[in-house]
Amino acid sequence: MIYCHLSRERRVLFVCVRRRITLPPTGTAAKDQRGGDFVRLYEVIFIVKPMEEEATNAVIEKFTKLIQANGGKIEKEDRWGKKRLAYEIKDMTEGYYVLLYVNAEPACVAECDRVMKITDDLLKHMIVRADGIEE
Repeated sequence: MIYCHLSRERRVLFVCVRRRITLPPTGTAAKDQRGGDFVRLYEVIFIVKPMEEEATNAVIEKFTKLIQANGGKIEKEDRWGKKRLAYEIKDMTEGYYVLLYVNAEPACVAECDRVMKITDDLLKHMIVRADGIEE
């Protein structure tokens, strides 16, 4: 519906366009325009405390299993290894860096983020959408 108003004092035409705006659905049943779920590519990077190799592998496997249990798919796992930190984090100067590329729904990523926040074996973590990254 279009409404027009001509102001006599300023001789300006004001046009207002009223359209019905539909927002995309939200929640667990949200679908994209092609009919699929909102599965996106995410970049998950985290730093594990310096520990024995078996303990480090157990922490990494814990998160890969968590992602898979919540419907995510790990596209690529890149272990950078033990590196020196730029600054001390929790009185540590070294950490084991791990980078994961994950196809998952937002609920899976939120659960992974929640568990990473309460895990004592991690120094830092970050999860970002990786839509613009070419593989």
